[in-house]
Amino acid sequence: MGNSAEIDRAKARACEVVDRIADELIGASHAIHGCPELGYAEHFAVDRLAGLLERHGLPVERAAYGIETAFAARAGTDGGPHVVVCCEYDALPGIGHGCGHNIIGAAGVGAGIALSTLADELGGRVTTLGTPAEELSGGGKIRLLDAGAFADADVAMMVHPEAGDVEYVPYLANDVLIVEMHGKAAHASSSPWAGINALDAIVAGYTAVAALRQHIRDDEKVHGIILEGGTADNVVPEYASARFRVRARSVERLAPLKDRVLACFEGAARQTGARLEHRWLGGYLDMQSNRAVAAAYRANGERLGRRFHDPRRIPASIAGSTDMGNVSYALPAIHPVIGMCPLDIAGHTTEFAEWAVSESGDLAVLDGAKALAMTAIDVWLRPELRSAAREEFARLGS
Repeated sequence: MGNSAEIDRAKARACEVVDRIADELIGASHAIHGCPELGYAEHFAVDRLAGLLERHGLPVERAAYGIETAFAARAGTDGGPHVVVCCEYDALPGIGHGCGHNIIGAAGVGAGIALSTLADELGGRVTTLGTPAEELSGGGKIRLLDAGAFADADVAMMVHPEAGDVEYVPYLANDVLIVEMHGKAAHASSSPWAGINALDAIVAGYTAVAALRQHIRDDEKVHGIILEGGTADNVVPEYASARFRVRARSVERLAPLKDRVLACFEGAARQTGARLEHRWLGGYLDMQSNRAVAAAYRANGERLGRRFHDPRRIPASIAGSTDMGNVSYALPAIHPVIGMCPLDIAGHTTEFAEWAVSESGDLAVLDGAKALAMTAIDVWLRPELRSAAREEFARLGS
């Protein structure tokens, strides 16, 4: 337990560590940005981040919990309050780090290094956890959760770059649907009546989903792509497939929306005579940000001079999804966002990727590391915060 002066001194020391290693953190962010890797193939990113932790005296478990591109670096006193700082570092196909995960990974490692220098003295524990494959429903944190990576943690936290600073965001539950249509090949000109067009079935389902979008709530989302649509323009396609992502504000509201989306493709199969096969890949739970810990993060961000938006004015209609949502159902967790670009720059774009290595993107790495480290110190040294976080989490499950 610490008084406010002791806590302030500890936070100042953590920030000093981040400032001392600023060039290394920014260098790691830029290097990862320049070598984008998809989920579960993030070998360069892991080597860069794990190597940085090791250079600062932290033993790193690579291939942690049986996942090749996960890692864990631990420091602190056994039995002390335990904070897990999550790092992401996977990229998107085609646009690289259009979600800024290079910033997330570097900021998380910066926080972990800063906290490791204080953990024994302050009686806390920190695990810097490399969590692969957040994009494309890879679900690295879900696998780590199932493997016990968060088993004895008091709080889990991470920070994500965005167009502004907000301590909690209404991330949506989601699931991913793969639909396959099986038809019958025929010559598209001389005997089209002999065929069953699988692509027509996919397109009919796609069109039905487009019509459905007019009649769902603003915080419900359906979007997708056609994966395969045939091999030759003079052959009636006998096989076609698509991938759709379905989102809703809660798991309870997601289930009926999934049924409505699937019905679009069931109807298309009946209309065209194609045979439908489908499977749900599994997705993410909605994010239940712990308000007590999020408030501490905001106070620490404001200490750095950051100006926060009112989270109550952030509509769920502009939110995405994250596997940190699954973590938030298992223990108190936060997933704040940190501003690094203008409000008109959308995520998952090449423009956002460019901002992720800008001067403001670099500042997000450093401020993100500091804000996370200071919030972890609050968790370590303020028992009333841990109690509030536990009580809030207990209410979630009641």
